[in-house]
Amino acid sequence: MPRAKFQTLTEQMFYILLCLKEECCGMDIMDRVPAMTDGRVNVGSGTLYNLLEQFQEAGMIRLTKAEGRRRSYVLTDRGRETLAGEYRRIRCQMADYCTIFGEEEA
Repeated sequence: MPRAKFQTLTEQMFYILLCLKEECCGMDIMDRVPAMTDGRVNVGSGTLYNLLEQFQEAGMIRLTKAEGRRRSYVLTDRGRETLAGEYRRIRCQMADYCTIFGEEEA
């Protein structure tokens, strides 16, 4: 059985939504993601604009400004809930890892 769309997020999805805590456009996101992850995560333009469209259709972000081809977006309440749910899921994974390997949580 396939998982529901956006039930879990990829790293790119997570960081795109994280960037949209504040209004920004696609170019801003492509700059911010590598900066906030020390270059560990990059988002290509094809992936980014496809995900922005999907997030908007799912009600997770909303268009705030359109100037020519430049579009700006911001996170909606539904997007915040999705991001928070993913954060909780990742924290549970970290706790499980720490339990199994006898390490303290960071």
